[in-house]
Amino acid sequence: MSQDKKFGADLIVESLENHDVPYVFAIPGAKIDRVFERLAHPTNAKTPRLVVARHEQNAAFMAAGVGRITGKPGVVITTSGPGASNLATGMVTAQAEGDPILAISGQVQRKDLLRQTHQSMRNAELFAPITKYSAEVQDPDNISEIIANAYQSAESGKQGAAFVSVPQDVTDSPVSSKPIKPLIGPKLGPASAEDVDALADAIKTATLPVLLLGMRASSPEVTAAIRKLIAVADLPVVETFQGAGIISHAQVNNFYGRVGLFRNQPGDVLLKQSDLVVAIGYDPIEYEPRNWNKEGDANVVVIDSEPAQIDQHFQPDTVLIGDIAKTVTALEPKVAGYDVAPAAKSFLAHLQSDIANRDVPPVSKDPQMVHPLAIIQELQEQVSDDMTVSVDVGSFYIWMARHFRSYEPRHLLFSNGMQTLGVALPWAIAATLVRPGTKAVSVSGDGGFMFSSQELETAVRLHSNLVHIIWNDGHYDMVKFQEEKKYGQSAGVDFGPIDFVKYAESFGAKGMRVEKAADLHKVLSAAFNYNDGPVIVDIPVDYSDNIDLASDLLDDQM
Repeated sequence: MSQDKKFGADLIVESLENHDVPYVFAIPGAKIDRVFERLAHPTNAKTPRLVVARHEQNAAFMAAGVGRITGKPGVVITTSGPGASNLATGMVTAQAEGDPILAISGQVQRKDLLRQTHQSMRNAELFAPITKYSAEVQDPDNISEIIANAYQSAESGKQGAAFVSVPQDVTDSPVSSKPIKPLIGPKLGPASAEDVDALADAIKTATLPVLLLGMRASSPEVTAAIRKLIAVADLPVVETFQGAGIISHAQVNNFYGRVGLFRNQPGDVLLKQSDLVVAIGYDPIEYEPRNWNKEGDANVVVIDSEPAQIDQHFQPDTVLIGDIAKTVTALEPKVAGYDVAPAAKSFLAHLQSDIANRDVPPVSKDPQMVHPLAIIQELQEQVSDDMTVSVDVGSFYIWMARHFRSYEPRHLLFSNGMQTLGVALPWAIAATLVRPGTKAVSVSGDGGFMFSSQELETAVRLHSNLVHIIWNDGHYDMVKFQEEKKYGQSAGVDFGPIDFVKYAESFGAKGMRVEKAADLHKVLSAAFNYNDGPVIVDIPVDYSDNIDLASDLLDDQM
C-alpha cells in the first residue's frame, strides 16, 4: 500500500487513536478484516491494543467494563451478521446500566444492503432501540465524523452504548478526509445557587435526611465531593449496588447499607423513616422507586446531571441539574455542622447494630459446604481496597451486594439493571488491563460461569492476574429459591456437574477446590498468593438460608 493512500479502515483506526482508545476487544471477519490488519500491525504508538476475544458478547462485556471503570467508552469491533447480532446482550446491558461503550461492526457491501444475501442485515435498525446512537456509514469520507458523534453520545449525559455499522466496501474504499480531532467535552456548572440554598435549608430543618447514592455518583470527582460533604455534615448514607464504594473507611459510621432488588434491607428501613431523601446520581433502573418508595410519600430532592425520570413513586420536590460534583461542593459549606436530630440517633444506632450483626457467619450446617457469609468474610480479609471485584448474577450476587464492604468507587461491580449472566469474568479481565499491577476478583455461580467461561483462554493469553470464584450448588439458584417461595417447588433450574478444576487446567489456568468448609481460608489464601495467571476456585456453597433473601420481615415492619 502506498504511504499516501488511505482507506476507510485507516480512518476508523485513526479516529480511535485520536480519542485515546487504549484497547479494542474484537473478533475478526471478512467484512471488517482490513481494520484488523491495521490494528494488528500498527504504525502509530497510539493505535489501540487489539484484544481478540472468544465471543462477541464477552468482547462487549470487556469493553463495557473498561467504560464503567474509567468513564471513557470502551471499544468493541466485530464482523457482520451474527458478529454484530451477538453484541446485543452486551450492548443493552451497557445501555441500561450507564456504561459507555462504542461498538463498530462490519456490514455487507452497500450494493447488497437490500438484498437477501450472505449476512445482509439491517444493523443500525437492530441496535437503534437498545443504544443511544446507531448509524451506518454510507460515505467513506464520513467515517470519522460518525465515529466522533457515536463516541460523544456514549460518553455524555447518562452514559451508554453507541453503535456504528460500516459496509465492507466503505472500509475498503480510498478516503481523502482526515480524522476528527480529539474532542473536549462540555463543562457543566453547578445547579442554580437558589436551588442549592433551598436544599441546604431543607437539610438543616430535617430530622433525618438521607443521601441515596447511585451510579452517577461513583465518578472520582463526585465521590470526592460527597466524602467532603459528609466530613462536615453528619449525614446518613445508603448506596445502591452500583454506588458501592463511595463511602470510605473513615466514614463507615455514616453507611447504612445498600439497597436493590428486594425491599427488606436496613437501608430500606432508613429510606422509609427519612423525612428528606437526597438522591445523588441515582438512576431508577438501579432499584425502582416502587420498591424503596412503595407508598409514594417520600420527600425527595434529586442532584444529577440530567432530568429525573418521573413516575408515580418518584416525584421529586426539586431536581438540581448541573455538574454533580460541583453541586455537592456548593452545598457543602451551607450545611457544615449539621447533625441529625437527637430523636433519630437511637434509631440510627439500632440500624448500625443490625448491619454489624447480620454480617456474622452462622455455624455451618454441613461441614462439606460453606455458608455465603463465611465466603464473604474470608473474601473481606483477602481483598484489598485497590482490587476490583466483579460480581455475576445469581443468589451470591444478593449476598455480595448486601454484605461485602467496598471502600473505593467502581471497584465492586454489579449488573443490577439487566442482571446479565456472564459479565463477571470479562469485567475482571478488563480490570486487569486498565488497573495493571492490581489483582482482580470475579465471582459467579456454577451456572453463570459457563455463559462466558471460554474467555478463560483470553485471560490465560493475557496472563491476567485474577481470581475467579465459583459458588457451586448445581442449580440456577436465584431462580430456584424465588420459585420455591412462590410455588413451594422449583422447575427448570437443575443442570449437570462440571469438574471446574480440570476445566481450568485445560485452558492453562490454575484450578483449586474447597473440599470442606474448614479449608476455605487455606485455599483462598493460596489462590490470592498465586501470581502466574488466572486462578479458578470452586467452592461448594450452602444456600439453605436463601429463602430469607426475599423475606418480607422488614417490609412488614414499615
